[in-house]
Amino acid sequence: MPRQGRAIHHIVIVCLVFFVGACGLTTTRPKLEMSLAASAFLAAKKAKAQTLAPGLFRKSEFYFLKAKASYRKKFFNKAKQYAILSTKYAEQAEFVSVRKATLENL
Repeated sequence: MPRQGRAIHHIVIVCLVFFVGACGLTTTRPKLEMSLAASAFLAAKKAKAQTLAPGLFRKSEFYFLKAKASYRKKFFNKAKQYAILSTKYAEQAEFVSVRKATLENL
């Protein structure tokens, strides 16, 4: 391969590596989703969901821990998905535990 061909080849490879690397930098951090998941998890804990709705609470805790681990590893898309799932299960656990606590007091 002539020198000029090799130089163009190297430039193309460098540009591709730079482009692929830049794609990872454009992913936004799921700060809102993580914050909502933490709030929902704490609200479920405050409503004593760990005893009144343990299955849903455990699912929420599992996904919350997975979201935190993914966020730490900078897998922001996965962290966002896990945070959304954690929020969903925490809200369900809180609802079930509040309902059970209300029905017990009647």
